[in-house]
Amino acid sequence: MIAVLDYGAGNLRSVQNTLEAIGASFEIVRDAAGLRRGAKILLPGVGNFGQMMRSLDELKVRAALKERIADGVPFLGICLGLQALFERSAEAPDVEGLGIFDGSVERFGAVARIPHMGWNTVQPVKPSRLLERGREPYVYFANSYYVPVCAATAATCTYGQPFTAVLDSGNIFGVQFHPEKSGAAGLDIIHRFAAL
Repeated sequence: MIAVLDYGAGNLRSVQNTLEAIGASFEIVRDAAGLRRGAKILLPGVGNFGQMMRSLDELKVRAALKERIADGVPFLGICLGLQALFERSAEAPDVEGLGIFDGSVERFGAVARIPHMGWNTVQPVKPSRLLERGREPYVYFANSYYVPVCAATAATCTYGQPFTAVLDSGNIFGVQFHPEKSGAAGLDIIHRFAAL
């Protein structure tokens, strides 16, 4: 069963519809006990980094998330859910992220129209269990902030500069785009995570 954490993200219903469409077993959870029931964890995300992290703390799930990830439970973060894996974000510099990975989430520079909104291509840089080999998925983005390319980056997207579009490291996965709004390509990515 996939534990889908409900902290108030606006894309929760779309994620739920996608999981239903692929026939995945899931439960919407709002506490640490729910996270501990899941064989996998999915963290959707839309909105502000600081607001999301404060919501996780109000629900008292920060420690449980870190514990389950450390125990090897497959984790998928979508959009802000990917950004939460890092130490901090330029969007809310005084708020701590989960700190699973070192580094900071950055804001796109002035050369780009912000937010990065709409369809764009993802370029794999190493094999990922979320992506079909030899394919460059065309997926839907809505982000003003990005994770710089790092050792865990499995695929990039370019918007002013390359940034992490897919993260794949052990049991930890993240996508900056919204697979729940990306048609067949997005369904395939969610299905691959559900089938791990």
